[in-house]
Amino acid sequence: MGKTLFEKIWDQHIVKTITDGPSVLYIDKHLIHEVTSPQAFAGIEKRGLQIFRPEQIVATADHNVPTLNQHLPIKEELSRVQVDTLIANCTNHNISLYGLGHPYQGIVHVIGPELGITQPGMTIVCGDSHTSTHGAFGAIAFGIGTSEVEMVFATQCLLQTKPKQMRINVDGDLKPGVLSKDIVLYILSKISASGATGFAVEYAGSTIRNLSMEARMTVCNMSIEMGARCGLIAPDDTTFEYMHGKKFAPAGLDWVSALQKWETLYSDDNAVFDEEVNIDAADIPTMITYGTNPGMSMAINGLVPSDTTMDEKDRASFIKAMNYMGIKPGAAIKGQKIDYVFIGSCTNSRIEDLRLVADFVRGRHKADDVEVWVVPGSKQVEQQAIEEGIDKIFEAAGFQLRQPGCSACLGMNEDKIPAGKYCISTSNRNFEGRQGAGARTLLASPLSAAAAALTGRVTDVSELSNKN
Repeated sequence: MGKTLFEKIWDQHIVKTITDGPSVLYIDKHLIHEVTSPQAFAGIEKRGLQIFRPEQIVATADHNVPTLNQHLPIKEELSRVQVDTLIANCTNHNISLYGLGHPYQGIVHVIGPELGITQPGMTIVCGDSHTSTHGAFGAIAFGIGTSEVEMVFATQCLLQTKPKQMRINVDGDLKPGVLSKDIVLYILSKISASGATGFAVEYAGSTIRNLSMEARMTVCNMSIEMGARCGLIAPDDTTFEYMHGKKFAPAGLDWVSALQKWETLYSDDNAVFDEEVNIDAADIPTMITYGTNPGMSMAINGLVPSDTTMDEKDRASFIKAMNYMGIKPGAAIKGQKIDYVFIGSCTNSRIEDLRLVADFVRGRHKADDVEVWVVPGSKQVEQQAIEEGIDKIFEAAGFQLRQPGCSACLGMNEDKIPAGKYCISTSNRNFEGRQGAGARTLLASPLSAAAAALTGRVTDVSELSNKN
């Protein structure tokens, strides 16, 4: 019997298998940031241990950093303490850190790929649930808790139970204006926010193969939102072209050797998956969320579901979400007034995302009563946007281009959405209070977010596609 892509990578990283138990899995790359690492550093120091392999760890500051005036001291005390603690810990343990002011600083799941740190066939972990992003390169990448961060610090290994296998096949051509964010929101709407719980998900099919690396990262990023342990895509020429010449990617003869290994990373024709899901790309509309988990997604031109056909448990959860969102069951979502637009996060903050938005809003201006934040995923993305004149397009459109960080994806820094306000966000989660206490979040693609910024309301991109 053949092997899946996941199994090939998993088997190559098993140090020891415990009978009727988990496996000891070797970890190639450990990414850390300021929020989930302090307790782990304190733990190993308390036990008198050393970092086992510091050269395999990369650190950055992203979650709690401000996205304006990064040259000034951080105002929020907790954020300042966390960032300062990360600096001290990385200095004490000889760990590479890309902190504020460094040309490589940025969101951890953006800088890994753009620097060539993320590579096919790797096992990658981080104290952050959206580590699944890196699976777009054909890697097993998943989030871990603080105690597990400490375990990797001490041993470069983890105890892991092998998950089941799911393959989601998406085939065919996408409709105009439908992006990778719409693909993953559509999948979520079909299988729910718990539909892949306990699985490693491989995305396959002609539609996936035709996506850019940035778009593939968006899809894998939100694997965790359907309950998956990780998501991954087989590496191919698109992957290799993206990686070639990156700062930390193999070069010269090492590149040739690495490429030979990477080209074997695919699911065999006779590999068996525990579950398979098939989706026709032509069925995928422009999507938006209406509730308080990413599975509560719908076509932007559709109607919010009614609770009449739900069982008692689902109905209670649905009504709670509708009350929080201030949205009525059975209502249209298109036309809903929007107060804020956030374009950023590890889901949609790469240069491709900014280019799409800039091209769409060129020569236009935002609605007067909407505040628009565009937050690049890294200093490199920010610099490229400036070099390409994207910053000037945003300025003319009334969009504020800020500095890199997780920003309004989560209410941990200064970029919070006020209570009761509606925000169309390109991030990955719309939980209650995710963007700030009482904030109401609608997840959508960068194009849908840009359309809402121009009109001040939830808008079908196709209605603005032809410029006057």
